[in-house]
Amino acid sequence: MPVAKAESLFADLVIMDADPSGDAVALEKLAIWALRLYSPIVATDPPDGLVLDIQGAAHLHGGEAGLISDVIARLADLGITAYAALADTWGAAHALARFSCQTTRIVEPGGQADALLKLPIAALRLPAEMTPDLLLLGLDTIGELAAKPRAPLTQSFGPKLFRRVDQAFGRLAEPIEPVESPALISVQRIFAEPIGAPETLEKYTRRLTDAICDRMEEAGLGSRRLDLHYTRVDNRIETIFVATAKPVRDPKRLGRLLCDKIETVDPGFGIDKMTLTAAFVEPLVPKQIGAQYSAPPRPDVEELWDTITNRYGRECLYRAVSVATDIPERAVKRASPTSTEVGSKRNAGYRRPQRIYRRPEPILTLAALPDHPPRAFTWRGQRYSVLCSDGPERVRGEWWRNDNEKGKVRDYFILEVDNGERFWAFRAGDGQHEGTGSLNWYLHGKFD
Repeated sequence: MPVAKAESLFADLVIMDADPSGDAVALEKLAIWALRLYSPIVATDPPDGLVLDIQGAAHLHGGEAGLISDVIARLADLGITAYAALADTWGAAHALARFSCQTTRIVEPGGQADALLKLPIAALRLPAEMTPDLLLLGLDTIGELAAKPRAPLTQSFGPKLFRRVDQAFGRLAEPIEPVESPALISVQRIFAEPIGAPETLEKYTRRLTDAICDRMEEAGLGSRRLDLHYTRVDNRIETIFVATAKPVRDPKRLGRLLCDKIETVDPGFGIDKMTLTAAFVEPLVPKQIGAQYSAPPRPDVEELWDTITNRYGRECLYRAVSVATDIPERAVKRASPTSTEVGSKRNAGYRRPQRIYRRPEPILTLAALPDHPPRAFTWRGQRYSVLCSDGPERVRGEWWRNDNEKGKVRDYFILEVDNGERFWAFRAGDGQHEGTGSLNWYLHGKFD
């Protein structure tokens, strides 16, 4: 559309000169940003896209859906409207991100063929001059193109046409050339003959670790994440990475963490290049560990944390931190074992059990309204007689969090029953007004 016509249609239209070279530089910077945050393998997908190989990295961000949501949210904070797709192949993800009607799309493993059939052939990253000719032949969608005999179309359009189809469907591998930040500390080893034996990979992994630790020591830095790329002879890249709680440049410790993951590397017909990169670095200065007769040093909890989380994932290890709230199920949250967060305590009041049930369990009670404790209750098919009680402790809903909690209350009681056990139960509501709760009784915990 001519600019003059566009201005006549939209009076407040903002017009800017195109800057392809500037856009390419900005896209490269965005790729390095994604490299630091999400994946050790990131490449540009010009003119306006990025491709990330998230194999082995998704669990660090709450799974595939969590990673995609985080990418979209962070880009939105930067003022960038983004669309994302996750699939087995670069071609399928490229097509779905640009031509799907959804902001995010996750394709199940092996499902890329079905997901692509109805998309236009422009989604295949074909040369610009090829698409109009295919449309003239009546080939509008990828499914129509894939159903046609290959020989006549290959003779007319060349091998690239069905190469793109095979790459998108996962029949043909498509290597990713990752971006490399000039600011990153990196060491590399190129082999005259391909290697593939696990013990050989381990030997050179440790040598590269020694080399990069020497480089970091010269710069006074320590690494928080190391990315190791194994480039195979077929141009596929196998990647492992390790993350640490605090900056580290101990070659033995980092080498052990990397070698623990070598078993996940598929060398194929051989590996001809290894590249080790310190993706995250921070200043690291020597610490005074104490005099000869001082107290014994504190155990290195961070090393244990690194070993467990790199093997099983970050979510498997956490510590509980108290939260200043009266709502029992919100009184504790998870925090990193290495964080310095202390937590906040609620105002002192009635005693509470150290353990509560994941969900309050309904009980049948015999109780007088409006504010009397139960005289007896039935829980899990067993009847209990209440000998004595303490309460009520009134807990009000946090209306600033959720409109549904406005006006809601709970009355908690400590109930001691005939067999000596003590339970923590509550009535939903104040016992008089249904708007404050259902007036049903629930068991929420048990005292030791």
